[in-house]
Amino acid sequence: MQRTELESALEAILFALGEPVEQARLAQAANCFPHQAAQACQALAEGYAREGAGIRLVRLEDRWQLVSAPQWGETIRGLLAGKKPDKLSPAALETLALVAYFQPVTRVYLDQARGVDSSHSLALLLDRELVAPCGNLDAPGRPILYETTPAFLRTFGLSSLEDLPPLPEGLKAGEEESE
Repeated sequence: MQRTELESALEAILFALGEPVEQARLAQAANCFPHQAAQACQALAEGYAREGAGIRLVRLEDRWQLVSAPQWGETIRGLLAGKKPDKLSPAALETLALVAYFQPVTRVYLDQARGVDSSHSLALLLDRELVAPCGNLDAPGRPILYETTPAFLRTFGLSSLEDLPPLPEGLKAGEEESE
């Protein structure tokens, strides 16, 4: 694959940072326009896929990140088995689903929706960087609002929140499932 100088520069930046990088930040670092950075990233992504390379370049909303190719997942998992974090508990998954579908949300909203205290689950999700504070609600006490992070998208193989499966019919923000 013959890479342009811009593609090589972006590849080096993405490799060095090892995390999702905003397209505008890539453009600024490479001294180009955002649409040029996007085109170069897309060309890199297509080249990696065409070559069957061990890495892929994926787009996560307005960010780009280098990741391992899916076919090497089992090999990599074997290597990292000792470092593998514990699975999320059902309570943490329930909390994460509420944040993902109804964000931004407060802890009080999570407590009410789940019917139990969500402090422990929320702390675990914050620790794993699957959710993050995103501001404060304009209400008495100014409670913290939470939203999902790029790590959430990456962990669950999503490009954006629009890729989430639809909620069951009749289940919307603030509604309870009828029995």
